[in-house]
Amino acid sequence: MIAFLFPGQGSQKPGMGADLYERFPAARARFDEADEVLEFKLSALLFAEGEEAAEALKQTEVTQPALYVHSLAAFAVLAEQGHAPDMTAGHSLGEYSALAAAGALSFADGLLAVRRRGELMAQAGDVRPGAMAAVLGLDAEALERVCADASEADSVVVPANYNDPGQIVISGDKPAVERASAAASEAGARRVVPLPVSGAFHSPLMAFARDGLAATLENLALAEPRCPVYLNVTAAPTTDPDEIRRCLLDQLTAPVRWAQTLQQMQADGARRFVEVGSGTVLSGLVKRTLGREVETAQAGTAADMERMGERAID
Repeated sequence: MIAFLFPGQGSQKPGMGADLYERFPAARARFDEADEVLEFKLSALLFAEGEEAAEALKQTEVTQPALYVHSLAAFAVLAEQGHAPDMTAGHSLGEYSALAAAGALSFADGLLAVRRRGELMAQAGDVRPGAMAAVLGLDAEALERVCADASEADSVVVPANYNDPGQIVISGDKPAVERASAAASEAGARRVVPLPVSGAFHSPLMAFARDGLAATLENLALAEPRCPVYLNVTAAPTTDPDEIRRCLLDQLTAPVRWAQTLQQMQADGARRFVEVGSGTVLSGLVKRTLGREVETAQAGTAADMERMGERAID
């Protein structure tokens, strides 16, 4: 069975998608539709090169629609080649891409929801500034205790991304993140790396964004997906639109259970994982979570698509 994985923030890079636009009409149609739906040239921001373009892509309100559009442009090429997933999942923002690829929401509706999500998350970072840090080499149970001990009534820190068994990202108020970072090191963490982010994603500090996104999600047209979608909040598969809607909202303040998701996908029969979109971050997480021998592939560039077109993956 084949699992399609869709990346989230951190996988963006200047120039992404330009080669797909030039080479594949199916991808070009997606980029053009995005420009029309958003009423501005998102494609120009994606295709631009250099430091200025890189800075523009780092802005949450730009990053999220950019990654969504790039992933679904790549998916359109795969679909045209005859490839279809048996299951999908996406990391944080990538969950919207996974849902659109599975047919649970339309490309345009998903794009508008993602744009609103990015705007609200950026604003939430202004309303209640926070911090995030990657903790390497400390098991989940120990880090959860560290976060609980480091949290106070008005200064909280929580696990935000269970990326792989050796890497968990923590998120919250800056003083609490600093306390937890020091305590994690004392508890045996191999390394603690502060992350350059605009807000404390997947923590209670995103309550502003959660409240703001509620109306958008309430009005979002959701259908039963063609294949199971594994949700960040539960790390379990679903085809229930009501559950999807609830979990998309909860996802803003709940942790991304990515390692658990990959483990469940493998347990349910996934034998090949295809990363659809920019970068190779998720492929690395597959290897570190499930083992180096697990088969992965990338589908984000024109060269990737040429290779995918040469062999059947389903």
